[in-house]
Amino acid sequence: MSERDEGRRKAAHWTYTEADGLSAEALRLSTRSLTVDEIGVAFQPIVDLPRRRPFAYEALVRCRRPGFERPDELLAAALAERAMGRLGRLIREVALPPDRDVPVFVNLHPEELASRWLVRPDDPLNLYPGPLFLEVTEAASLDYFELCRGVLEEICGRIGATIVIDDLGAGYSNLLRIVDLEPGFVKLDRELVRGIDRDRRQRKLVANVVQLCAELGAHVVAEGIETSDELRAILDAGVRYGQGYLLARPADPAPAIHWPEDV
Repeated sequence: MSERDEGRRKAAHWTYTEADGLSAEALRLSTRSLTVDEIGVAFQPIVDLPRRRPFAYEALVRCRRPGFERPDELLAAALAERAMGRLGRLIREVALPPDRDVPVFVNLHPEELASRWLVRPDDPLNLYPGPLFLEVTEAASLDYFELCRGVLEEICGRIGATIVIDDLGAGYSNLLRIVDLEPGFVKLDRELVRGIDRDRRQRKLVANVVQLCAELGAHVVAEGIETSDELRAILDAGVRYGQGYLLARPADPAPAIHWPEDV
């Protein structure tokens, strides 16, 4: 039996059943009973903007079970059940097959770090042959700073993955603390991107963030690009990487990018 097949066997074994004291209805409404066959992913390109080609793909969860089709509801339910670690493992089983080697951005939640799921030797992170980028939100990186630093450093040191800080600008950043995590990439929150073409101060702020990150050895990704005007402003601010519906919507298999003719 291969390492991947053994991982899938263990993932199936983790599924709760009625023998665990839960009714059939409770099981249906619990993320703890989800199987790897009910989980899907959609891939959204992260585009190298000057070169107009994909740099990597972010894996975004999808669920086939009724009641959990919306990713935000699925994640909220798993968090409420303290089952985020198990769900994250199922997502990685689907998103990181050993026969694919494209660069992938994978979202992580602090509960996954706390429960030590990610450091298990049979985790798909350890078996994936392509470049990996591990995303944690700005809020998580600050609220769980020591945990993020300890576990992410352990993982990245072992498999050569890159740390990504997501949603920068969504809250009141402590940039010095974020810098201590030594991220390779920083993703701007979509609120810093939305309407950037109409706000001079917003453009100046983003340009300053790009310059600071460059001095610290980190690349910047602009999320949520939806219009040609926003894309032009992002390029003018010096942002190298971007993603958003203007360039490509999430899909499986990974979609080609669409570069607007007026940019």
